[in-house]
Amino acid sequence: MSNGDVNQGRRRFLVGATSVVGGVGVVGAAVPFVASWNPSAKAEAAGAPVTVSVDKIEPGQQITVEWRGKPVWIIRRTEEMLENIETLSPRMKDPESEDPQQPGYITGAQRSIKPEFIVLVGICTHLGCVPSYRPEVAPADLGGEWLGGLFCPCHGSRFDLSGRVYSNQPAPLNLEVPPYRFDDDATMTIGLDPEAA
Repeated sequence: MSNGDVNQGRRRFLVGATSVVGGVGVVGAAVPFVASWNPSAKAEAAGAPVTVSVDKIEPGQQITVEWRGKPVWIIRRTEEMLENIETLSPRMKDPESEDPQQPGYITGAQRSIKPEFIVLVGICTHLGCVPSYRPEVAPADLGGEWLGGLFCPCHGSRFDLSGRVYSNQPAPLNLEVPPYRFDDDATMTIGLDPEAA
């Protein structure tokens, strides 16, 4: 056996081994790269529907949940709050919510599926600040005509307890109502429309 034969054999072995190791390296690098194209669990969860228990919310109470990275408020309105909404309609910029700030199945002054629960995205439609929940009637800082609602501290926009903006306010639109449905009397899911819709 000559030296040339041994070198040829070694060369073939080294080329083959290098090719296998290189192939494994390419696959090893490609798998995490391709996997990075998929959204993370956090990103998937951020857009996923959120189920909320509403049976323990007291009348007049507001809770906040997160959906798609935004604060969503659920307010359980009292009978007095619902009566005030009706009396405030003439003072609202868009009293019947004709601008598309809510799903098609949300209509009228109450802007809700069930009158006692209002569901709103808690971001002002002016410049994106977060309004404060101010359910008290006629507080000193908001005046004697205030019947409860939402007040944006950034530029002073005022909304009623249906998220409708008062006339002559900086906010151009009513607060957004996200898609939601009641799964039963005790739970609602934000991010899904009712099956009938």
